[in-house]
Amino acid sequence: MVEAVQDAGVVVTGAGGGIGAALARRFAAEGARVVVNDLDAAKAQAVADEIGGIAVPGDASAIVAEARDALGGTVDVYCANAGLASGGSEAADEKVWALAWDVNVMAHVRAAQELLPAWLERGSGRFVSTVSAAGLLTMIGAAPYSVTKHGAYAFAEWLSLTYRHRGINVHAICPQGVRTDMLDATGSAGDLVLQPTAIEPEAVADALFKGIEEDRFLILPHPEVAGYYQVRAAEPDRWLTNMNHIQQKWEAGQ
Repeated sequence: MVEAVQDAGVVVTGAGGGIGAALARRFAAEGARVVVNDLDAAKAQAVADEIGGIAVPGDASAIVAEARDALGGTVDVYCANAGLASGGSEAADEKVWALAWDVNVMAHVRAAQELLPAWLERGSGRFVSTVSAAGLLTMIGAAPYSVTKHGAYAFAEWLSLTYRHRGINVHAICPQGVRTDMLDATGSAGDLVLQPTAIEPEAVADALFKGIEEDRFLILPHPEVAGYYQVRAAEPDRWLTNMNHIQQKWEAGQ
């Protein structure tokens, strides 16, 4: 058992399935009190019933106050997991870009605005951001997703460097392919890049809890992402050339 989460009040957004449901189950198994959020009320209730949690359905941007009340007045851990896998290029409709920005970045910002005053006052709190390896690297065929996941990572990083000395723990989870409905929605690009090394959602939860135990910011369920990230930083042209080769392979298969 991870002592840091025992009897903690935990909120997991986008927890009706996939990574969110796996996180909710793991927190509950570790002795936490869990609020399960999802836009789909039936899915949220099903997971909550399974784990003995509390369902608070609705827009992840607007449920912090209700979730806090459901937990008796205190949120100890907030998992900003809800996300949108928006494909397309620079030519994607502005509504697609705006929705990706709202769900993948601004929902995290709004949650932090609600949570931080109480966390800073008491000197403790834990913010978990489900980002993606796309937030460290990129993803072919998905400009809105890649750009906004970079934003989600940047915000988590900023929270950590700004508030870690005041007792705020932040974790950024950056997996590659995970066997969820979101992976299925990535189509041929996901088949080429993500499916070959895809993992189960439970492996993401395992990686997070190991990171909590080790007090690590960056959580890499696919350890090889660290190497890709290093090459991207040290040799950007080499990295971009390699990614362009993947792009060409994808285009040839269309």
